[in-house]
Amino acid sequence: MTHSEAPISITVKSAAGSLVTLRASTAEELDQVVALSLASLTSATTELEAAIRGANTAVPPQPQAAAIATAFGGAIISEQPSGVPGLGTRTCPHGTMTRIHGLTGKFGPYKGHFCPAPQGSTNKCTTQYIKQGQPGWDTFTPDQTKA
Repeated sequence: MTHSEAPISITVKSAAGSLVTLRASTAEELDQVVALSLASLTSATTELEAAIRGANTAVPPQPQAAAIATAFGGAIISEQPSGVPGLGTRTCPHGTMTRIHGLTGKFGPYKGHFCPAPQGSTNKCTTQYIKQGQPGWDTFTPDQTKA
């Protein structure tokens, strides 16, 4: 029996008991789905729970990053908006990430945000790749291009 669900999923339970499940085909894709979905999931869950309880509490239009990170047990890497995924500046605990476009990676051309920590550092952050066909691929502006 085959099924069409992605092989990796994560389910988060809110304080009020609502469940939200995110699915992806790879760990990288799951990281990107979580990053892109965090604010909208929190806002939608809060609004839904308020409606179910019959409460008249207003849902903030722009939830604060600290509250979202706390709710999901995460850490804030950057609060700088990047607009369309793949655009803008991203930061990590080591500073501003470098936008690199590589022409010949293991799986072909690649684009991503790379941690500025020195190569071989034990605490170097994970690269945030943008896959071909994803929003931001065509409008990605690299700081460096590698052959």
